[in-house]
Amino acid sequence: MKIGVLALQGDFDAHRRRLEELGAEVVLVRKPEQFDEIDGLVIPGGESSTFLKLLGDETFRKLSAFAHTKPTFGTCAGAIMLAKEVENPHQQGLNAIDITIRRNAYGRQIDSIIVEAATALGGDPLEMVFIRAPRIEKVGEGVEVLAQRGDDPVLVRKGTVMAATFHPELSADMRVHAEFLKLVKNGTKY
Repeated sequence: MKIGVLALQGDFDAHRRRLEELGAEVVLVRKPEQFDEIDGLVIPGGESSTFLKLLGDETFRKLSAFAHTKPTFGTCAGAIMLAKEVENPHQQGLNAIDITIRRNAYGRQIDSIIVEAATALGGDPLEMVFIRAPRIEKVGEGVEVLAQRGDDPVLVRKGTVMAATFHPELSADMRVHAEFLKLVKNGTKY
């Protein structure tokens, strides 16, 4: 299993380390042709509008095609990139998962927080690190909510796409990345 991590900005290296700890071969994706080499992709946190500028047209097209056909997992800004609709302000998304997401909905950097919450992944409550996090305002039909912060969905999945509004790569808990690797291995049969 070869997993790509979009390595244009954000803490892509933390995702790389976590995926390697779980036994995956990891490719740091920086060029459009690299999408042809991988079985799944992680889009890390960072700044979603900066991602759009750094991607360029050709890489954006390859990323969009990949996210619509192969397993893709976005965290924080990556979740924003995967969304059908983006608010605050409106921006282009990949429309890979039917969610409406609001950028920076929980406040500024100083409002960052670590919480624990129950999850559909089983086991103890999951530690979730929120940094200038977006909020999922609406989930479309068939989108499964795997974890919530209060009433807000924070980890969702539909088909081969997962999105988290928090940073699982910054927690010692490996369940979220393990769930994504299971999705890559099994396709939509979870």
